[in-house]
Amino acid sequence: MSSKKLKQCTKLLAISSQLLAVLLFSCNKDENDFDASGAFEAEETIISAEAAGALLQFAIEEGQVLEKGQVVGYIDSTQLFLKKKQLEAQVKATRSRTPDIQAQTGFYAQQAAVSQSRLNNLLKEQQRFESLVKADAATQKQLDDINAQVDEAQKELLVISRQKEAQVSALRTQSSSLSSDVLPLRAQIDQLNDQLAKCRIVNPMKGTVLTQYAEANEMASPGKPLYKIADLSTMILRAYITGNQLPVVKLNQKVTVLTDDGKGGYLQTQGTIIWINDKAEFTPKTIQTKDERANMVYATKIKVPNDGTFKIGMYGEVKF
Repeated sequence: MSSKKLKQCTKLLAISSQLLAVLLFSCNKDENDFDASGAFEAEETIISAEAAGALLQFAIEEGQVLEKGQVVGYIDSTQLFLKKKQLEAQVKATRSRTPDIQAQTGFYAQQAAVSQSRLNNLLKEQQRFESLVKADAATQKQLDDINAQVDEAQKELLVISRQKEAQVSALRTQSSSLSSDVLPLRAQIDQLNDQLAKCRIVNPMKGTVLTQYAEANEMASPGKPLYKIADLSTMILRAYITGNQLPVVKLNQKVTVLTDDGKGGYLQTQGTIIWINDKAEFTPKTIQTKDERANMVYATKIKVPNDGTFKIGMYGEVKF
């Protein structure tokens, strides 16, 4: 055999070896060396406006990380504020008509004090004349006159007391009526305070802004979506298993999650099964299962800590 033919045979043998290696690698790659597969998702929350008006300020961007309780914008609240000031003025005017019971009934106390002093003097005179009559130093008529004056003074004091009670009762009724008029005004003010608070757009949870639906200076209305947010520090891998795999999985079970590391290998992360669907569904077209003949599968959710590696929609595999 010539050297030329020898070189050609050697070259063909090398090519054949390479093709064989590729075929063997492909076969090994196609083998299901995982128990389930799926895609990553996050618990997304759409934040909507709770008040109507122009978005005077709305400073967020997609991809921005927001803290819980962070104020991200304001809705125009001028009319609500003016309405609140009007109601507060009505409350003040109504309360100014509330009577001062002590001031308006003070003269009764003065009259009662004068009458009581006069009665005390008459009672002393009554006792003195009773002693004089017993000693025959005064007549019975003089004692009767004193008794009549004492009786008159007692009745006068009683009349003053009843007049004061009647006046106090009337003033209390008036005060109660005015207080009743204030109650609905206070309720309206409380409603306005609640509406004013809702004009402040407060982020309810820590997370990353996924989608922004509104811009500053646009009109907002109750229920209008403003942005979508999700906590990406923990991701959910929605993986699918077949019916014969159900006995080997359970809630809170630790599993290994495999993702492409970009270097031809796999990145392994520990996850926890937090949900297993109790109803089967048709196998999604984009999902591979351990048993490729399975038409029906069960969805599971696997909670996986995320350091920024995993993205929504990213493919992942699971080993139990």
